[in-house]
Amino acid sequence: MEGGDHHKSGIAVVVRELDPNKDIAAVEELERRCEAGGGKMSLFTDLLGDPICRIRHSPFFLMLVAEMGPEKEMVGIIRGCIKTVTSGTRNLTRSNNKGTSNREEDDDDHFAKLTLSTPICTKLASILGLRVSPSHRRKGIGLKLVSQMEDWFRRNGAEYSYMATELDNKPSLNLFTRKCHYTKFRTPSILVQPVFAHRVRTHSNRVTIIRLANSEAHNLYRRRFSTTEFFPHDIDRVINNNLNLGTYLGVPAESYSAESWPGLDEFLSDPPESWAVLSVWNCKEAFTLEIKGVSRARRLAAKTTRVVDKALPWLRIPSVPQVFKPFGLLFLYGLGGEGPRVEKIVRTLCGHAHNMAMELGCGVVVTEVASQEPLRFGIPHWKRLSCAADVWCIKRLVEDYGDGPLGDWTKSTTGLSVFVDPREF
Repeated sequence: MEGGDHHKSGIAVVVRELDPNKDIAAVEELERRCEAGGGKMSLFTDLLGDPICRIRHSPFFLMLVAEMGPEKEMVGIIRGCIKTVTSGTRNLTRSNNKGTSNREEDDDDHFAKLTLSTPICTKLASILGLRVSPSHRRKGIGLKLVSQMEDWFRRNGAEYSYMATELDNKPSLNLFTRKCHYTKFRTPSILVQPVFAHRVRTHSNRVTIIRLANSEAHNLYRRRFSTTEFFPHDIDRVINNNLNLGTYLGVPAESYSAESWPGLDEFLSDPPESWAVLSVWNCKEAFTLEIKGVSRARRLAAKTTRVVDKALPWLRIPSVPQVFKPFGLLFLYGLGGEGPRVEKIVRTLCGHAHNMAMELGCGVVVTEVASQEPLRFGIPHWKRLSCAADVWCIKRLVEDYGDGPLGDWTKSTTGLSVFVDPREF
């Protein structure tokens, strides 16, 4: 796809698809200019030479670039993808035959009413990584990129489009809510835990950790989490992706050991009183991060915490990881569970993920959960590294509702949980 109109300066702006054979260097330079901190502390992202790393694992994706002038200077980029997700639930009531009867008439003892929740599916588009060169902002380039991406969304059957941004990113919020007619929809929290110089103890919590086979993980998510908002219906592709490091189930140690694991069917038919599950995604293989603009004094203070933490691990002194050089992260997704001990089990699973991150040389462990998620209290994190309110904005792209009489997803009430797809983090 390609389209162009005239910039306010009279120079035509052309929007076209990314050409990976010739555009990588220009994209990296544009990303660098957009992330320049002006001497202040800022977070830089290195895409490791792959500008579509955040979308390439999605079922359908596209990256557009904007260029202008006879030299075809790259002045903007945008990424988008489309997938089918759960947007709500529909309750179905049916009779459950409990036995046989000689009577022609059914009574209440013979039939019991069952209420089942089934997912409502919709085709959702996501906008990621919109960038406009600092020297060309407030000139309509971002709006043009969004409009052309939305046209591609509609042609490919997407019913809704959404994007995420920080609460204090006023320019981005103004563009999407005022000019592109998106509405604020959900405000999940990004929780960040630094990776310490010592292992986190998990064996003393009386919790058994079981690594599920990919087929078991797929079935567990499909059978227990398919009605969670934003649940991706190609969850099998997520689970089987080579960036997925595994799905881990935690249960009380007295329930059974890893060696006596009875299998998923028996677990689901008679689960322990408390249990929890999460999956681990290796973002380090897709991109790295780096904090720049930090004073020498802060760097020295952070290094001191690491030295002490490594030399005297029994003191359990929290240490600041080496985030002033490129570092990787592990992303935790698919968190769920139930029972009175679920927070303790979640904390143990997060500790296990921390130890995996330490072995891989990652700097942080990250997850994103709904603001009302009951399990968030079991997730270790540092408030000063975390984001309390990540803003998700949404827009309906079509006139008709794919979910029929149940109405417009953009006006739905906020649920307790959301399923955050690691492919778009």
